[in-house]
Amino acid sequence: MSAVRRATLAGFGAILLWSTLALLSRGAGRLPPYQLLASSFAVGALATFAASALRHGPRAALARCRQPWPAFALGFGALFGFHALYFNALARAPAAQASLIVYLWPLLIALGAGARDPATRPRRALAALCGLAATALAIGAGATGPARGAWLGYLLALACAFVWAGYSLANARFSRLPAETLIPACAATALAGAALHLGGEAWVVPSTHEWLALLALGVGPVGTAFLLWDAATKRGDLGLLGVAAYAAPVLSTALLVAAGLAPARAALLGAALLVAAALALARPARRT
Repeated sequence: MSAVRRATLAGFGAILLWSTLALLSRGAGRLPPYQLLASSFAVGALATFAASALRHGPRAALARCRQPWPAFALGFGALFGFHALYFNALARAPAAQASLIVYLWPLLIALGAGARDPATRPRRALAALCGLAATALAIGAGATGPARGAWLGYLLALACAFVWAGYSLANARFSRLPAETLIPACAATALAGAALHLGGEAWVVPSTHEWLALLALGVGPVGTAFLLWDAATKRGDLGLLGVAAYAAPVLSTALLVAAGLAPARAALLGAALLVAAALALARPARRT
């Protein structure tokens, strides 16, 4: 299997883990946003470092975390910037509309990757638009009209999309670095979240159920997923990954329905079919 294919499969793994984010976040729903951010990223940093230490040994794991400062700045800026913008966008605009705007990032990735490969640009741009339509159906963004005074929230959500797309496209310049170089950025994000929590939030003691949700968040969609995405954006097929990322909100909604936390809607089936069509359009052409 080629390095590009392995990295792309790692990206698919990240997308699957991200689809559990909403369900696991509901399990820790009493916790204030920045407490949740700090706690989950702290768990993620510790869990991913422990996994690397078990695989390579503690000294080698530390060595694999070393990186030039531009790589650290890119990782920390993306992780902390994305989540800080996202929380503030949700605080100022309806969640459905803000989430739809945030999910412009896969479209931006697909278009950015298409600019590097003109031969696939039209097909993958159409695929990304199909994915965006699927997201609209899954999230149900059209259920209510735009809220008055929510424009700042919409702008923050748009900035959120550009931050994550920009990181995903720029990360290829550090393709020689191992994925563990993102662990210090995860730790720094936890510290920044803790500072914001201490500055404006009251600590909520997690229940046993909430601790379990935090551990699952840290190990899965916050820890492992970001390292998988780091590897994928360094060496994988970005155009295909940008389109595949639209499966996350559809799968996320399906998980919420299966758990009885969201109503089952016929639109979810339509969204799934649109994602399937998008992936079919975006798949790499077979070489003869």
